[in-house]
Amino acid sequence: MTEDSLRALLQSVRSQDRSVDEAIARLRSMPFEDLGFAKVDHHRAIRCGFPEVIYCEGKTTDQVAEIFDCCARTGANLLATRASKEIHDAISQSHPNAQYHEMARAITLRQRDAVPSAGTIAIVSAGTSDLPVAEEARVTAEIMDQRTNCFYDVGVAGIHRLLAYSEALQAANVLVVVAGMEGALPSVVGGLVDCPVIAVPTSVGYGASFGGLAALLAMLNSCASGVTVVNIDNGFGAGYTASLINRRSRPESM
Repeated sequence: MTEDSLRALLQSVRSQDRSVDEAIARLRSMPFEDLGFAKVDHHRAIRCGFPEVIYCEGKTTDQVAEIFDCCARTGANLLATRASKEIHDAISQSHPNAQYHEMARAITLRQRDAVPSAGTIAIVSAGTSDLPVAEEARVTAEIMDQRTNCFYDVGVAGIHRLLAYSEALQAANVLVVVAGMEGALPSVVGGLVDCPVIAVPTSVGYGASFGGLAALLAMLNSCASGVTVVNIDNGFGAGYTASLINRRSRPESM
């Protein structure tokens, strides 16, 4: 249940369109609903501004589908990450409007009208191989009603590609910068803009990259003051954090 839906429920009781007993029945599953194998947090949207996100890896298809059904009953927008096409096929039987984003491995269901943000989140990737993580960040931000602008394959190996978009990058309120290999791109971007840069190391790279550890350590040691770092391949975490920052951006800066 979102804050808006809770407000509407209380107003319906005040206007006598709904009985107190009906409202109690509606709230009975609050603050969480126990499915046996999962406790679905229906208060998450009220506390954090977006409903609980379903992480699909490690869960069976039936488990994800049941959790998705439970969350969908609130009428909120939904996001499921690290999802397979098989899981989407199962969900779409009950929710035909659920959309599968193959590159991001994510499922979204929009049940509320979009209210696009005034400010923009820039999603920047070093190489084409980083796109799955960058797309996970984009899909996350957009289901949270954030405007995004994507700049893909602009890594430091051909830095003129990045510099060609300097003006557009500087217009963003927050940037998500995704890179593998040596992970240098966030430091370069951080030296070009005056807004937060969320760096995402990816597991892309040759053997000495240690599955993204080299990029992670490079980003943690960035000399660019505005750079913060999420974990390896965590496009979701970066997109979510960027959305929270963008929501609080000053109107005069947009």
